[in-house]
Amino acid sequence: MKQVSIIGGGPAALMLAAQIDTAKYSVTIYEKKKTAGRKFLVAGEGGLNLTFSTSEDALIQQYHPSGFMAPIIREFNNQDFINWLNQLGISTFVGSSNRVFPKQGVKPIEVLKTIVDYVAAHGVQFKFNTKWTGWNTQGDLTFENEAAVTSDIVVFALGGASWKVTGSTGSWKSKFEKRHINVLPFRAANCAFGVNWQTDFINIHEGKPLKNIALTFNNVLAKGELVISKFGLEGNAIYALSQKIQDRLLTEKEVIIYLDLKPKMTVNQIRSKYKNARRSKVTDILKNDLNLDRTAIGLLKQFTDKHTFSNPDVLVQTIKAVPVVITLAGPLDEAISSLGGIALDEVDANFQCKKIKNTYAIGEMLDWYAPTGGYLLQGCFSMGVALANHLNSLEG
Repeated sequence: MKQVSIIGGGPAALMLAAQIDTAKYSVTIYEKKKTAGRKFLVAGEGGLNLTFSTSEDALIQQYHPSGFMAPIIREFNNQDFINWLNQLGISTFVGSSNRVFPKQGVKPIEVLKTIVDYVAAHGVQFKFNTKWTGWNTQGDLTFENEAAVTSDIVVFALGGASWKVTGSTGSWKSKFEKRHINVLPFRAANCAFGVNWQTDFINIHEGKPLKNIALTFNNVLAKGELVISKFGLEGNAIYALSQKIQDRLLTEKEVIIYLDLKPKMTVNQIRSKYKNARRSKVTDILKNDLNLDRTAIGLLKQFTDKHTFSNPDVLVQTIKAVPVVITLAGPLDEAISSLGGIALDEVDANFQCKKIKNTYAIGEMLDWYAPTGGYLLQGCFSMGVALANHLNSLEG
């Protein structure tokens, strides 16, 4: 029986282990922490968003590069994932934003335990507190305070470089580079972005939300909400644009994004409301006739001049496109996920490293991106299934 070593115990690794044929392979998961799925639990702190309820094509379009992810998602899509969870006894529901969660009352730790127990019952062995340190001169796997391991197939699922406390430190990068594998620098994704707030504004509005807004950058629209922080802006709307903003920040010191404070209204509708307002004071019109709160009005004042604020036609158009200046991305370790990792041209269609035979890499180790909303977990689980299907199809 061939030996399969899986390095890392996150979502991609667990799903691979759950789907691989254990009558064909002897499988061991090596995890440096004392339990599996630490990042899975951190992701569940605000409610465990498992996947997103939408069509398969719409799901695929959320990934970058979508051409790389398309066959992976088609092999195990969001409905497949929901069905699999149901088979394990994990019921789900679709929230108002189309995000999929475990049924109310089910804690993230219960979901993780159910999956880990299933993997263990499937015949997969876990070795916790076992840190991979590299390869020896014979190409065998080496571990801290453990004997070297010879394996027929090795799968790396070590994660990216965000949330280091969960174990995804990105420290594996140099080891792969020594094997002449191109690993792109890690950058924060689904992260906060810095804004130079005026002191008076941030003293009043720090921590306040901007709900039901839309952001536009580079002809890409993202709807959702934002939160004002001392550092800048956080929230799902800006997270969805993080990859594109980060790419622009590689070559430019500042980036301008456009904030639509009334995405459900057209410019003409706003103009009509403004002109028909019985009030004369601009702030009163914005608050009472256009239903903008203090934070939205304060932000509008920060990014406009007196001429704009006193000119109804210009102000109305600005409400639909407030120019917000972004100066930098938030720290990588505070980001939800990371950009960068093993360049996709370093692996074949089945995730096998072209330069290291019988060695595979899946999950956030690879250079792909997904926004928040369950897309990250879905992508990792789909990769695990796709690789399991490939390994199960091999002869011998």
